[in-house]
Amino acid sequence: MTRPAPLNTPPFYDVEQRRTLVISLLAIIVAAGAVGVARLMVLTISLIGRIGYGGNFDIIAGHPTGRMQPWMILVPVVGALVVGLMARFGTGAIRGDGIPEAMEQILTNESKISPSVTFLKPLSAAIVIGSGGPFGAEGPIIATGGALGSLVGQLLHTTPDERKTLLAAGAAAGITAIFGTPVSAVLMAIEILLFEYRPRSLVPVALASAAAMGLRMTYESGAGVFAMPQLTQQPSGEALTAYVVLGAIVGVASVIITRGLYWIEEGFEKLPVHWMWWPALGAIVTGVIGYFEPRTLGVGYDNIRQILAGHILGYALLALVLLKLVSWSIALGSGTSGGTLAPLFTIGGGLGGILGMLCVQWFPGLGVDPRIAALVGMAAVFAGASRALLTSVVFAFETTLQPIGLLPLLGGCTAAFLISSLMMRYTIMTEKLARRGTFVPTEYIAAQPDEIRRHDARAVRERYLEFPLDLTLRRRRERAVAEKQRTTELL
Repeated sequence: MTRPAPLNTPPFYDVEQRRTLVISLLAIIVAAGAVGVARLMVLTISLIGRIGYGGNFDIIAGHPTGRMQPWMILVPVVGALVVGLMARFGTGAIRGDGIPEAMEQILTNESKISPSVTFLKPLSAAIVIGSGGPFGAEGPIIATGGALGSLVGQLLHTTPDERKTLLAAGAAAGITAIFGTPVSAVLMAIEILLFEYRPRSLVPVALASAAAMGLRMTYESGAGVFAMPQLTQQPSGEALTAYVVLGAIVGVASVIITRGLYWIEEGFEKLPVHWMWWPALGAIVTGVIGYFEPRTLGVGYDNIRQILAGHILGYALLALVLLKLVSWSIALGSGTSGGTLAPLFTIGGGLGGILGMLCVQWFPGLGVDPRIAALVGMAAVFAGASRALLTSVVFAFETTLQPIGLLPLLGGCTAAFLISSLMMRYTIMTEKLARRGTFVPTEYIAAQPDEIRRHDARAVRERYLEFPLDLTLRRRRERAVAEKQRTTELL
């Protein structure tokens, strides 16, 4: 029997593979830098917190170690004033969470981020959070890692697609360095930053995330960052149904949170003062609330652990959720520098825990575990607010290492995703971009054969794959990249 002739490998294919190897190596270098910046940022936050509060508050854990004094109300205000000045006379790109800003640069500026962001973003976030701002460090470090990747791409004159990959690799490495979640970091890059699923983009991001996790393990243990008591009882069908309903309720809450945040932001825009002063005005609320409920200040990772373990209950949990929501919404709406993930996890976990306790009290036969309910609430609020479904599920698992929670997480996060999609057109991260007139893709759809034929696929193939023999390798690569970009636009 005659063996079929082997397919000829198109000339651009080898070039693309070599470029993927180069970008992968660069992504690992970017990851190392992002881990270093993340580590330095956390240490700076802790140092500023000890100085600002005189050793009376653990800003990373989010709880006082001594007596809170009235003068401490002014500490967040001072930090916000400094950051307002940095944004006014440095760069306004340090304002906000950091993730929407990174998305905007990918979509509108060929993934080119100002080099100043690499330095000023982590510094401004460390000042805000260290002085008591109710934020997590993950948003700013995502922006910083992305800026670092973009800077490397700009220095080496890479293509826009390659810069986008390096930006996403730096962002994924940053979130891995903070939470120790390499898989969900890759998923977040795909669902929020890359806007594509291609090996040449996925491989460098995955390698960067794996490298970041390896470096993180040199100074942190491999245990889940939100460790909770081991779950041993498999949920029943009735309990799973309850978790799905709980996820839907939290999905409604995520929509309310998102709309409330932008309503507050609109309110600040109407103030008759320069935006440089807005963070200080928001920090007054942060300081007052923090004086009466210190656990609303700072990162508050320990609060999330306590919620998931079921150690904060009843009215204490309800007060923490409501006060954290008010403090964070006003602070972020004022345009200061800080993240959204940790506050959302605190709010969602607390809401889930409250709903779980109500289920136990009102419907004891369902077999609902309040700890699983808190875990589902933590992930579902992020799934609803960001619509990063797979990221939310895997993140909750990686931070807790509770396999029994996977099925409730999948059901609850999917319900929150669905409710959010029905009630809200944009997400907590894309609403800002939409208001600026930036189109944000929400679905990844492959081109159908009839669409390809409509544009004469044969002509596309001949232009894209065939090269004159006298072209040098460099000219072939340049032509391949240019033709591929034109072909992608055509398809």
